[in-house]
Amino acid sequence: MNKQIIISPSYPDRRLIEHALSLGIKDVYCKISCSIPEDLQDYLNVYLEREDEVVEVLGERRLKPVKVKVEEAGDIEKVLKAASTGAKIIFVDTPSWKIIPLENLVAQLQDADVKLYAYASNLNETETLLGVLERGVDGVVVKVDSVEDLDAVHEIIKLTNIIGLEYAEVTEVKNAGIGERVCVDTVTILNIGEGLLVGNTAQFFFLIHNENIGSAFTSPRPFRVNAGAVHCYVMMPNGSTRYLSELSSGMRVLIVSSSGKTRVASIGRVKIERRPLKLIKARVKGIEGSVILQDAETIRLIRSDGSLIPVTEIKAGDEVIVHVSELKARHFGKTVDEFIIER
Repeated sequence: MNKQIIISPSYPDRRLIEHALSLGIKDVYCKISCSIPEDLQDYLNVYLEREDEVVEVLGERRLKPVKVKVEEAGDIEKVLKAASTGAKIIFVDTPSWKIIPLENLVAQLQDADVKLYAYASNLNETETLLGVLERGVDGVVVKVDSVEDLDAVHEIIKLTNIIGLEYAEVTEVKNAGIGERVCVDTVTILNIGEGLLVGNTAQFFFLIHNENIGSAFTSPRPFRVNAGAVHCYVMMPNGSTRYLSELSSGMRVLIVSSSGKTRVASIGRVKIERRPLKLIKARVKGIEGSVILQDAETIRLIRSDGSLIPVTEIKAGDEVIVHVSELKARHFGKTVDEFIIER
């Protein structure tokens, strides 16, 4: 489901609007008295709020968004009534209790033909609102005061994207001796099919599954990904990479599901310990990549049929889920256009 971010600039000057457009942000929310440069209005979807809290869509008479302030339990009925009488867009203003009222509305209107937009008090709240009851509201109005705020909003938009995954054929499996591997313990419960994108190079990433499946000798640890050797790259939420050795408590990592759906989780702890390692190489569309993982039954990749395969059982000819990014060099984790060969 596509999420909509609507920026609400404190003062919609030309520089701010032009920068928003350059980032692909076209939805703007402001008071009726604000003045957006006329020559830019044709490129925008502008929501205008009147003093009586009626919201208009500039240049679009057919759409009549409704704004409802929810300050007590009874106000939920106002939103439900608006939806039942044909409103297609409802802006829900929850000035005090934000999450609980929105959870109720998302649950009750999940099958209705209506979009719920919420108001974020700050940038950090935007991501929370987009994840209410996992499904989230359809969009968030977020205040921006600077170009830096817009860049931060753009990063949040990117987090709601689906990442491209492919099936790569394993070409070689061999022992890699003893070395340090990194366990990433997140602060959230990871689901079946979720893990981290990890690889030896900055182009080719394997989806390393979490440890939510136990064994006769170990209990499930659904918050953990035993991600790989210390030198490996891991994909971060903003599309950059980090070495696994650089991760630490409080940082945020990109969680990816086998369907390509992404979310973000904070790291609670990182454990680096010396263990036996195994090298796995794979190829897709003429591109080869590799990863070095701990050689143990609890570390699993994901087959093309969705089943999990332990590192100890993987062999040449197996197909596993990978992500192949655009071939570019990286400088401190950021992509740069320069010649590079990684093997």
